Amino acid sequence: MNTKVNRRIVLASRPVGEPTVANFRLESASIPVPAEGEVLLRALYLSLDPYMRGRMSDAKSYAPPVALDAVMVGATVCRVETSRHPDFAEGELVLAYTGWQDYAMSDGSGLSKLGGMAQPSLALGLLGMPGFTAYMGLLDIGQPKAGDTVVVAAASGAVGSVVGQIAKLRGCRVVGIAGGAEKCRYVVEELGFDACVDHRALDLSAQLAAVCPKGIDVYFENVGGAVFDAVLPLLNTGARVPLCGLISQYNAAELPEGKDRLSYLMRQILVRRIKMQGFIIFDDYGHRYPEFFKAMSAWLADGKIKFREDIVTSLEAAPEAFIGLLKGKNFGKLVVQLNKN
Repeated sequence: MNTKVNRRIVLASRPVGEPTVANFRLESASIPVPAEGEVLLRALYLSLDPYMRGRMSDAKSYAPPVALDAVMVGATVCRVETSRHPDFAEGELVLAYTGWQDYAMSDGSGLSKLGGMAQPSLALGLLGMPGFTAYMGLLDIGQPKAGDTVVVAAASGAVGSVVGQIAKLRGCRVVGIAGGAEKCRYVVEELGFDACVDHRALDLSAQLAAVCPKGIDVYFENVGGAVFDAVLPLLNTGARVPLCGLISQYNAAELPEGKDRLSYLMRQILVRRIKMQGFIIFDDYGHRYPEFFKAMSAWLADGKIKFREDIVTSLEAAPEAFIGLLKGKNFGKLVVQLNKN
């Protein structure tokens, strides 16, 4: 690898429907030189997350789109390569948002020191945005009580796997929905869910009803589409639905064909007094991150939470890995190792 250049992946074009590798472009640029008060960061790990699909579009959303020919956005674990900033020493590890590239400059704004974290990549997963999303979405919006039935979509993923384990710690019956037999076995045998159903099953609705004989009190939504169609009839009166993501719809270029079911959904929300709430984790809960980090670190240290990573080992592989993420091909939190520690 040529360490004298900065490899970076930029947004070459905006996708229509599913992204393709043609929407990305690998470039080489000179490594920036920090001025007084700046640090040069070298990325070790890059997080790949479903929200990035929305940032590739110029449609109005909660965050600005990535500009064409600009570096794709993303959270990173970085090492301070060169420091001309009094608060950062060379060699320190930090959590940053430098995107899909090897090197980036920072004035220190938004950097979080990671100290001696034994597994730094966890700052992008269990101890980072996905874990934080699971914690706040379930506990603040879902408000699970002992004995509740909690159903989690994308149950083997970075967010869903944590949601289910927290719900078990709260004394709930937990049912996962995942893609394929291997992921379903992992959710039950490794993570301790009470049951898991395959969202690819032709009789998904019947299978879900069979493992939720008392209905569903909390449904953590990551997927939408056919999975939500199977869940909706089972929601109990007073059910809570934290709306975290809708990955089945991220590549949609237009509304789905078929009957408009909005009136049916609205009636169910009214009659059963269902609480459905969307949230953007750092916008809505950023001030509560220390609370989350303390609790999750303790659970991790005590062996009460397990977390799986899916590591890709080159920047060049990031576009294909991201496209696979949107199709559920990853198994665990998807992370790109850009450089070795």
